[in-house]
Amino acid sequence: MSDKQTGNPLHRVTLEMILNQLVMDYGWTELGKLINIRCFNHEPSIKSSLKFLRKTPWARTRVEELFLSQKANQR
Repeated sequence: MSDKQTGNPLHRVTLEMILNQLVMDYGWTELGKLINIRCFNHEPSIKSSLKFLRKTPWARTRVEELFLSQKANQR
């Protein structure tokens, strides 16, 4: 059987894992500057951010892109 996700860098990485890593690396303040969305700038929490990101594709894409660029820079 071939694995269809072989080339997907986000395979087995949940949105919650991505968000936790970004908050750990940048903190809410810097993350809110990098991606200017309300859930990062006003009373931020993992729970509220996940809820927003799961129903807002453009914001989720920005978070995933930041995560991937961060991982690429670490190599």
